[in-house]
Amino acid sequence: MPRPIGVPRSCSIASALDVIGERWSLLVLREVHYGVHRFGDIQRNTGAPKDILAKRISTLLEVGVLEKRQYLERPPRFEYHPTPSGNELRPVLLLLDQWGTTWLTDSPHSDTVLLHDCGTVLHAHMKCDDCGQPVTGTDITAVESAAS
Repeated sequence: MPRPIGVPRSCSIASALDVIGERWSLLVLREVHYGVHRFGDIQRNTGAPKDILAKRISTLLEVGVLEKRQYLERPPRFEYHPTPSGNELRPVLLLLDQWGTTWLTDSPHSDTVLLHDCGTVLHAHMKCDDCGQPVTGTDITAVESAAS
């Protein structure tokens, strides 16, 4: 049965974008994954206005993507670190970086590279869990799940 007009599709992508879809949120995540944890440093590296940055960090804390750790008692100062949920976004950031480098810049290389624990530069690739073949943007078909 077709979805009635005006009733949006139930979608985890939309739910994720409610949390991380705003530009500054993704840049905050980029910075904490690059090892930048203090508000002033995040603000400097992103260029985000302080009031907007504070709101984005607050949202990321509220939904459990970031956690706040105190590093100074007087005056109280905090750092921001990814939670397990936030760490699961690292491959998303890597894919966005690769896509942006490929399609939106003149340089064939990103300004920053990510290394695996073994020391190798990471390049994100997806493969089918069943057949093991690489997944490209042209070999995917969307179908409604039975739970929809």
